Amino acid sequence: MLTRRPVRPTRAGERLLEHAGPLLLRLRAARADVARLSAQPRTLTVAAGPLTLTAGTAAALAGTAAALAGVTTLRIACAAAAVALVASGEADLALADGPAAPSDPLNLPDTGPLTTVGVREEELVVVLPEGHPLAGRTGLRLDDLADALWVDAPEVMPLDRLRAAARLDGLRPGIRYEGHDPAVAARLAAAGHGLTLLPASAAPCGVRVPLVAPRIVHRVELVHAALPPGPAAEVVRALTS
Repeated sequence: MLTRRPVRPTRAGERLLEHAGPLLLRLRAARADVARLSAQPRTLTVAAGPLTLTAGTAAALAGTAAALAGVTTLRIACAAAAVALVASGEADLALADGPAAPSDPLNLPDTGPLTTVGVREEELVVVLPEGHPLAGRTGLRLDDLADALWVDAPEVMPLDRLRAAARLDGLRPGIRYEGHDPAVAARLAAAGHGLTLLPASAAPCGVRVPLVAPRIVHRVELVHAALPPGPAAEVVRALTS
């Protein structure tokens, strides 16, 4: 699988490396799944995307906060990372989020026997600066913005997931924001550093124009493994009832 001079993977070795990450994650998931059968958890860890805690109706957010009352650790992570944390046993539950067609499940990594339940969906808006030529529109299509630059915020609204959900190429990145706060992404868009797409409730500034095509929403899903009776099961019940 390696050549000696210079030391590097052969073509077969490169192909094996492509499988290594998912295989190792499935192995960690299998170990965690078995460990859950006998563990007596003393702590409760939830992995969540930043938009799961800032986007949604006031009632939905209040319900989420109330359901998380017994949580001892809250880890902010993008959807794929949050699911991986649950699969490996580093988190008990995940609130994964991202763009999707209405009622369609999120495109999450295959990490073994996990349960996924839809929690809520919200319409998306394009955040524009004041005075933008399209700011007066009542609705926007992504096709209208083919030449625009976008705020590249992989921890908030990843452009690659947006492209996949919208089935579009393009969406050229402008400024890159590596933090977790959707309000910062909105402020960057409002200041003219690039456009961004956010749930309306998570965009505190700028001109917010509803996205009308393609038809995609911000979706939140609860992800968990088989849970014995206890705090984690209570959180699941509270979030899905």
